[in-house]
Amino acid sequence: MNFSNPSPDEICRLLRGIHTIAVVGLSPNPERPSFQVARAMQGYGYRIVPVRPHVQEVLGEQAYPDLESLPFKVDMVDVFRSTEHVPAIVESCIALGIPRLWLQDGVIHEEAARRAQAAGITVVMNRCMGRDYTQLCRRIS
Repeated sequence: MNFSNPSPDEICRLLRGIHTIAVVGLSPNPERPSFQVARAMQGYGYRIVPVRPHVQEVLGEQAYPDLESLPFKVDMVDVFRSTEHVPAIVESCIALGIPRLWLQDGVIHEEAARRAQAAGITVVMNRCMGRDYTQLCRRIS
């Protein structure tokens, strides 16, 4: 069975139903896509939680070295890491009971995405959260 993303309407409902996003691989460099997308989502009212080792803070939020170090629940994990890291991130999401996982543009791991779905996690893969928010959720209805 092949992986398929939720429909555009489902993606918009997903984005409208969350508040806290853990961004795995969030760079403190303003030139990096992870920083730009996270800053945009923060501007739309989401709480951004940086997950990156050896970094203290990004976008005014305390950073954590890994998902297991988060002292509170998050609504979704947004991944800006290379594909080989996705299976371990999926296993962390399953173990921590994180209900939603977003794999950014170019982050594609069908087997891990299916594993997450089988565990009850809603998965969006190979899409940009910032772009989807502006194109799918900010349009005039």
